[in-house]
Amino acid sequence: MLAFMSNLALLFPGQGSQQVGMGKDFFENFRESQLVFEEAADTIKVNLKHLCFEGPMDALTLTENLQPALFTVEMAILAALEAHAGILTEAGKGADPVLACAGHSLGEYSALCAAGALSIVDGARLTRLRGSAMQRAVPAGLGSMAAILGLSAEAVEALCAAAHKESGETVEPANFNAPGQVVISGSKDGVDKACALLKNEPAFKGGKSIPLQVSAPFHCALMKPAQDEMAPMIRATVFVLPSCAVIPNCTAEPSRDVNHLPEFLIRQIVEPVRWDQSMGKLRALGVEKVLEIGPGKVLAGLMKRIERDLPVANIASVQAMRQEF
Repeated sequence: MLAFMSNLALLFPGQGSQQVGMGKDFFENFRESQLVFEEAADTIKVNLKHLCFEGPMDALTLTENLQPALFTVEMAILAALEAHAGILTEAGKGADPVLACAGHSLGEYSALCAAGALSIVDGARLTRLRGSAMQRAVPAGLGSMAAILGLSAEAVEALCAAAHKESGETVEPANFNAPGQVVISGSKDGVDKACALLKNEPAFKGGKSIPLQVSAPFHCALMKPAQDEMAPMIRATVFVLPSCAVIPNCTAEPSRDVNHLPEFLIRQIVEPVRWDQSMGKLRALGVEKVLEIGPGKVLAGLMKRIERDLPVANIASVQAMRQEF
């Protein structure tokens, strides 16, 4: 059980953590969670309750559905935590004050909402639009992503540069997840070339690649059409001063500068997620405990490779919440 008056960081996962049934027990147990689902569903005119609780998985994993669905589940869990576990996203207040929020890719929208900088209505609207724009940016089958294991960040950057030089195709680091784990993104031919070089070139000895089942090549230059589409919508959205530090994916630098928050979201569509560097900033902020809010345990697993001594717990179920608080 987490100690009283722990200084917390809240982390929110992105695509890949979804599962059919996510958020259902919170909806059934807490009126606060029900209100989040109702508000988000009314905003985007999608039956999020059915999508999240019943699936099917094929429908849930469609990017335009998944992005608002995962955002909604994370906000529904947070609503229950705030109401029943003494969590307040206002530094210095609450039984367990929150000092920082961060989200992996899509999760950055949840982090901004958790910090009070973005409303649930705007978060649901923007994540729905973001998912649609990203899916349209690259036709199905033309983009690819792969996890590169066992190489330094610098070596992966060199690998991508070599693959681009030989093939002329787009391939770039997309997620600096943890030491020895970097995801690359780009055209199918570009990613294939990088994986081939990894296997055959002595300069990259010790590394291996794992293809990822994704619907689009996220966080690379191929997402420029999605960035162009989203930019005016994000800039037209009202953001307010966050109640705690938010760590943007594209800079990995804690910020409460409301004037820059829209640009951070615009940049992260085509720029890499600097998760490893972001998590390295938590200690300096005074964070003593970390909560991953949402389905799966991806971020908790990464944290054990980045800051092994920083306690981390995943809150994906009512049972998990009650065990921790």
